[in-house]
Amino acid sequence: MGNKIILSADSTCDLGEELGARYEINYFPLHIVLDGKQYKDGIEISPEEIYDAWRQKKLLPRTAAVNPGEYLEYFKKWTDRGYQVIHVNIGSGISSSYQNACVAAADLPGMVFPIDSQNLSTGIGLLVIEAAERIARGMEAAEIQSEVSGLVKNSQASFVIDTLEFMRAGGRCSTVEYLGANLLKIKPCIAVNNRDGGRMSLIKKYRGPLKKVLEQYTNELFDTYTNIKKDRAFVTHSGIDNEYIDMVKELVSARGGFEEIHVTRASGVISSHCGPNTLGVLFLTRD
Repeated sequence: MGNKIILSADSTCDLGEELGARYEINYFPLHIVLDGKQYKDGIEISPEEIYDAWRQKKLLPRTAAVNPGEYLEYFKKWTDRGYQVIHVNIGSGISSSYQNACVAAADLPGMVFPIDSQNLSTGIGLLVIEAAERIARGMEAAEIQSEVSGLVKNSQASFVIDTLEFMRAGGRCSTVEYLGANLLKIKPCIAVNNRDGGRMSLIKKYRGPLKKVLEQYTNELFDTYTNIKKDRAFVTHSGIDNEYIDMVKELVSARGGFEEIHVTRASGVISSHCGPNTLGVLFLTRD
């Protein structure tokens, strides 16, 4: 690598092995706590194992950020060899990982360049790919950090959630909201506010069968956004029947005209908060 820059991201970017290899991305796992034990996301525990614990024992997970010491040790394996590191974090409004990466970077001046994605899942991944393309063009690390940070507001992430039980366990919705959604058979649509650290907000409450809801959600996205960047989009899910994935992907293709549409599976951390049968369509917009 001529300009000696390593690209790295939190495991929550949800890009998977194929895109990770294509763009030379190194993933660093956040932590999942289940039944009193701590696991590394995607390495020591899978989303299906998390769901099995819920289905069989009614155990719900918690998640934990990477601490500054872990980041420092991780970054030093490259900086000690003279590499600079671009690291894209899960949003600072969701996790303390970005702040902790910055603490570690301060001990390695001029070598580590954290980026607050102010997002989650492939809302992060879209920015990681933008960083990869700039590394390939030979840009300097500080310039990449600045340019990609400027794109944060353009990364649009939203999801339809089938059950609020996991979000309730993580403290991201109240028991009252959870009971109300269950009683009324509501499927909430959650969007990421990428101008407020990546905090999540409820933007719509859908009712009806999941297939109908996902069709309505996808069509409304393309009715709402008229300035979509056409190079790529993601259909990202937390484990859902292929029938729904195929239907949404076909709609995204018909409505969006993208050069590439990627289907990816959410990481354990993301799945721990949204639960099974969650699906979102994610893309970049132009200024």
